[in-house]
Amino acid sequence: MFDLIIRNANLPDGREGFDIGIAGGKIAAIEKSIAATAGETVDATGRLVSPPFCDPHFHMDATLSLGMPRMNVSGTLLEGIALWGELRPLLTKEALIERALRYCDLAVTQGLLYIRSHVDTSDPQLVTAEALLEVKEKVAPYIELQLVAFPQDGYYRAPDGVASLERALDMGVGIVGGIPHFERTMEDGARSVEALCRIAADRGLPVDMHCDETDDPMSRHIETLAAQTVRFGLKGRVAGSHLTSMHSMDNYYVSKLIPLMAEAEINVIPNPLINIMLQGRHDTYPKRRGMTRVRELMAAGLNVSFGHDCVMDPWYSMGSGDMLEVAHMAIHVAQMAGIEDKRKIFDAITVNSAKTMGLEGYGLGIGCKADLVVLQAADVTEALRLKPNRLFVIKAGKVIARTAPRVGELFLAGRPASVEMARDYVPQVQQR
Repeated sequence: MFDLIIRNANLPDGREGFDIGIAGGKIAAIEKSIAATAGETVDATGRLVSPPFCDPHFHMDATLSLGMPRMNVSGTLLEGIALWGELRPLLTKEALIERALRYCDLAVTQGLLYIRSHVDTSDPQLVTAEALLEVKEKVAPYIELQLVAFPQDGYYRAPDGVASLERALDMGVGIVGGIPHFERTMEDGARSVEALCRIAADRGLPVDMHCDETDDPMSRHIETLAAQTVRFGLKGRVAGSHLTSMHSMDNYYVSKLIPLMAEAEINVIPNPLINIMLQGRHDTYPKRRGMTRVRELMAAGLNVSFGHDCVMDPWYSMGSGDMLEVAHMAIHVAQMAGIEDKRKIFDAITVNSAKTMGLEGYGLGIGCKADLVVLQAADVTEALRLKPNRLFVIKAGKVIARTAPRVGELFLAGRPASVEMARDYVPQVQQR
């Protein structure tokens, strides 16, 4: 007997009409038809069942703080950083926890069960670290939250930046972060990359750096990060986030850079929503797209995953916690609209992100954790196009969130309203 059976499920790899049997919090069977009983049954009715979404790049300490203490009038990255500096002295542990927990509740309804959040360590009070370590413990039954010690104002540039980052790691923040392009000089940026990789190697920790989040083609810290990754034996455990300067680099240099990154097995984390919003602000026309070279990096075999980055904070006034919204933007910005392209984009918010985060037991295979999402879409392509409701969110074999199907109904003069008419306008309810 199974604890739960999901019947008539379509899978991300294209298989249709399969049953998924779950026992002991793990996937125990994936068969065309499971002839067994279960404590609970979910009928997917030919809809897509996927592993949960993963967000490998987020700022939970700032989320839902929009308008505090004022709005980002220009909407620029630099004003957002300045605004965060104004807000930081006003932060309380209780308010940080409350906002983070509200976001985590939203994330669960979106089928987002794995999040990596950067934690600003520039303030030696480390209120952010204290708060998010507590949040991590509170949400552990339903969200795996990874924390990055992130020297927002610069590892060397911020007063007490070096000591504060070390203290955050001592407190239990488990990933080493950095922001080399925000140091005072290119030399200081390169020094910070070396120092932070050394810390990670000494402590046995992964690295995730905001790297070259700029339009400046001469911001080339990703080259240094790749070199130090190899030097310190960190292959596969290092992520370069943003990498937007690559959209401005000349092609000859990039032809050298990408193989270096591949050699170091760098994980790449573009953030399509925030990148397209904040980059290229100094351009008139032609205006740069604001995102790194996703297609070329994928073609070179690098693991590319997408982050949401921000939701209603000093940098980004929008956002919904929906990784399909992130992927939807990536399709457009990267111009990856082919069938295989879309499968790769979907992987970038699921299996690729899981690899970036080093998740164990993630996936849709026998023995994997029974963490799953039933979407109101027939397949990956439809999910990316429609950003549909998450009908069931399942954690360790138990349904932890339900959302009703989206249904349209028409009332037009001289024409009878009908579900059949609505289907023409809301394709995802066809044959459901």
